Amino acid sequence: MMNYYSPLTYVVPPDEEGFYLKTILQNRMGLSRKLLSRLKLTEQGITVNGNREYISIKVKSGDVIEIRMQEEESEDILPQDLPLEILFEDEHLLIVNKESGMIVHPTHGHYLNTVANAAVHHWKERGENVRFRPVHRLDQETSGVLAIAKNPYVHQQISEQMIAHSITKEYLAIVHGTVAEERGTIDAPIDRDPEQPHIRIVTPSGYRAVTHYEVVRRYDGITLVRLMLETGRTHQIRVHMKHLGHPLLGDKMYGPEADSLERAGDGSLAGEAATAEAAGARGAAGEAAHEDAGADCAAGIPAQSAPELARQALHAYRLGFVHPGTRERVEFTAPLPADMQAVLDACE
Repeated sequence: MMNYYSPLTYVVPPDEEGFYLKTILQNRMGLSRKLLSRLKLTEQGITVNGNREYISIKVKSGDVIEIRMQEEESEDILPQDLPLEILFEDEHLLIVNKESGMIVHPTHGHYLNTVANAAVHHWKERGENVRFRPVHRLDQETSGVLAIAKNPYVHQQISEQMIAHSITKEYLAIVHGTVAEERGTIDAPIDRDPEQPHIRIVTPSGYRAVTHYEVVRRYDGITLVRLMLETGRTHQIRVHMKHLGHPLLGDKMYGPEADSLERAGDGSLAGEAATAEAAGARGAAGEAAHEDAGADCAAGIPAQSAPELARQALHAYRLGFVHPGTRERVEFTAPLPADMQAVLDACE
């Protein structure tokens, strides 16, 4: 016997009488071709007034259309009892406040201690059979709001909103230096560094990447900024803020700490020339930020005051979208984590 998730319902209004069921399913309920094909194969996948129907029928005003998806499980993910700060949950979505240092999904050689392990355990404790489907990803060291779809329809619907750029994604970051402009837009294409493929760089031949920023507050040698993503390239905020001349505090890959390691590891004249050329390319603002990197107020914070500050100071603060189940716009926020707040408190 098949088990199904709670149905998603659509009641046909008077002005849609005579529409084909397929039209309602695709244009009103937003089903993709792939999902529609899957639902057609199950006994209760698509019903009208409680009866299974062909999608070629014409509907009447007041008809109740329901779609039901089979329950699924992430059989390859081991349930693990881990702390999981839940901001919101219903039959469609799980919204969590991811802590820094936690990977979202298991990877090769890293099968435990992820958000996925914690979520699967949480659902088993509740008696739910749910497959882990993160709608988006956060870097391991980035904290904040993470949305997880509990069925394929919800995942598809939110993914389409991301493609249409109708989702609100707002981050908070602490960056080196004093950001001069109150607000601005960084429109600079990003791609892999051909010499170090795990690193992204700004390059004219890259993919379009747009980040909007505004200053929240300036401190002694550092700035708290709010960032809104128009696109979602890998490491986009970190790369763009470095490009602006204000790398993120604690960023070991794109911050001044990384530049120092590169310089220390290459004593050749060629290495020195390459470093000088890179510094020149960053412009005057970048030079100023890097010169001040070791002299800002955050540098004097004792390790015991903010033990996790070794990570990049980036937090996914707000996420907003249209809820696929209720069709109403929702927003979720996660407060600034303790390690980032400790930096700001020390700089008061």
